[in-house]
Amino acid sequence: MRTNIDAQPIDKSPIILAAEASDYDELINLWEESVVATHGFLSQSEIQDYKLLIYDYYFDAQNLYYIRDEYQIHGFIGLNGNFIQMLFIRPMFIGQGIGKALIHFAIDKHGANNVDVNEQNIPAVNFYQHLGFEVTERFDKDAAGKPHPILSMKLRHVIN
Repeated sequence: MRTNIDAQPIDKSPIILAAEASDYDELINLWEESVVATHGFLSQSEIQDYKLLIYDYYFDAQNLYYIRDEYQIHGFIGLNGNFIQMLFIRPMFIGQGIGKALIHFAIDKHGANNVDVNEQNIPAVNFYQHLGFEVTERFDKDAAGKPHPILSMKLRHVIN
């Protein structure tokens, strides 16, 4: 049974739902669509490798929440404690407030204040900076050991 996390009318703010295992297929398809559109620095082979890891391991290792309409999921966020593990938006909805709503949900409801982001994904880095996150550390490789630099960011102040 789905849990309505933020039960407000859709015209006031989006309804954010907790994901279940039955949502994983749609979530991984959204993830791939988003990554192909936003992570031009990844090869197709790398995307497929990450896809398997995310579906088989990462989805179960965090709490997932999403925003959807009656047809599809627009975006989702993965949280682990105060850490934003992932945020992916369907490309057609980028820039429409879905990511911002999910980040504010993570901050307000879960105390999230940390995120790692690919340094090469400049729009994502700018997005987090715009919302009040600052770079605290840089790593030359990602968690899979691949040469895709990661920026650790911490929330310094909340921007609406």
